Amino acid sequence: MKKIILSLAFAALFISCQEKTKEKLEDAKDAVGTEVEQKIDTIGQKIDTLGHKIDTAADSVKSKTKQAVEKGAEKVEEGAKKVKDAVK
Repeated sequence: MKKIILSLAFAALFISCQEKTKEKLEDAKDAVGTEVEQKIDTIGQKIDTLGHKIDTAADSVKSKTKQAVEKGAEKVEEGAKKVKDAVK
């Protein structure tokens, strides 16, 4: 009889521990899921910021290239005018 009571007590304790372990695993899973979502959001924000910086840099390069080409064209025109005047 003593063995039966001890066996039932052990089984009850085992089942109780299993449920607590399941709850802890569920809590850990939720915590990891939340953390992963936060990291993904942070990475998304960094990508957006980086994309904006790339767009700004591309616009700046485009503008500077246009200015350099215009200055180069003016220099070529000035040189051509000098050559033309020298030939006259």
